[in-house]
Amino acid sequence: MYKIKNYKYIVPLGICLAVASCTPALAPLVETKAVPESFDKSTDTTNIAATPWQTYFKDPNLVNLIEIALKNNQELQITLQEIEIAKNDIRVRKGALLPKVGIGAGAGIEKVGRYTSQGAGDASTEIRPGLEMPDPLGDLKIAAYANWEVDIWKKLRNSKKAAVSRYLSTVEGKNFVITNLIAEVADSYYELRALDSQLDIVKQNIALQSTALEIVKIQKEAARTTELAVQKFQAEVMASKSMEFEILQNIKETENKINFLLAQYPQEIKRDKTNFISVLPTVIHSGIPAQLLANRPDIKQAEMELEAAKLDVKVARAEFYPSLDISARVGVNAFKPSYLFTLPESLLYSLAGDFAAPLINRNAIKAEYKSANARQIQALYNYERTILNAYLEVSSQLSKINNLEKSYELKAQQVEALSSSITVAGDLFKSARVDYFEVLMTQRDALESKLELIDTKKAQLNAVVHVYRDLGGGWK
Repeated sequence: MYKIKNYKYIVPLGICLAVASCTPALAPLVETKAVPESFDKSTDTTNIAATPWQTYFKDPNLVNLIEIALKNNQELQITLQEIEIAKNDIRVRKGALLPKVGIGAGAGIEKVGRYTSQGAGDASTEIRPGLEMPDPLGDLKIAAYANWEVDIWKKLRNSKKAAVSRYLSTVEGKNFVITNLIAEVADSYYELRALDSQLDIVKQNIALQSTALEIVKIQKEAARTTELAVQKFQAEVMASKSMEFEILQNIKETENKINFLLAQYPQEIKRDKTNFISVLPTVIHSGIPAQLLANRPDIKQAEMELEAAKLDVKVARAEFYPSLDISARVGVNAFKPSYLFTLPESLLYSLAGDFAAPLINRNAIKAEYKSANARQIQALYNYERTILNAYLEVSSQLSKINNLEKSYELKAQQVEALSSSITVAGDLFKSARVDYFEVLMTQRDALESKLELIDTKKAQLNAVVHVYRDLGGGWK
């Protein structure tokens, strides 16, 4: 039977293994990806998230703006550089798996005292018969060296995998930026078109009010009304003209907001300034909630972050285990250049292996291990929160689309009724059957209802944009 005699190697190994066995245990993670089966009791898997944004948006001017934004937007460009940083981190982690190899050269000179052990030894040593050791003594060296940490416990491999997961996370982050950028451009574009429509309505109202003002002035001259009525109509015209300038300012700010998203200096945004009220929202097919896990970039990003956090825990746990480091060196070494490549006399080489486990600094390693686990739990909660938020966002938008559709129908009827009442009120006022106050209130109510109708149309279109974004559309 084979008997181990070198007990001096067994004892340190036993200590290392005993130290590694004391790794603190942590409670396992309990993950859940469960989501409701449907948004509104429908199990139809048709999903608008699969529709490319170039097809989803029908307005060619909007499509052109989105194309420019995706090409120039600075936030998106910053995100692309984050992807490059994450990609380079993978290279760093991958390099840690390989031996670190280098080459070096050195030169020096040394003079020791004659009455020292080294000096006495050198004085009595001949390099070859009749040739004594030089004094002072030179030292020339050229050598290649290598250091390698053997990845016994997969610490370095798990570290590389974590870097890969974080790289994938940045890719999903980029996709999330894209889908939000598309939605933001579309939102601002529809807001701009709504403001154009409201500006037209206000201008029409100013013309109507100005006509009514002239009528009141004529009636005053005929002593059929008072100066108070003239002033009231005059004030109403001034209020509408003031509103016109407010809308013009809002148009300018909205144009600049779009210009910022497109990374360009102020310029007019090309768009159709007519027929906004006739724009029909896209028909929505929301699919089923489970599709959010594959379509939403923020969910996939949170999933990758969770995967990286799990691997970080494994890396931190491996710090408790013994590590094996191997170092090697080979080269030439001599005290004189002419001897430097005299082989094998000038040849030097070394090979060493170190097997060691942490002992004194275990508290620091324990703390990092527990922190890694805490970050893992954070990542899990963030993942679950992201899924919940995604579902609630879609649910809210679907409800909003349904309610806005009903609201728009009622407001359209209100506008039609109030528009007809303006003519009726004007005729009655001319025949002195109603006073000027009723005419003013009718005009004001009609104006407000028309502006509200435009706002409702804008809210409808924005809701359709948001549900497309919330379902995960736009980045593919």
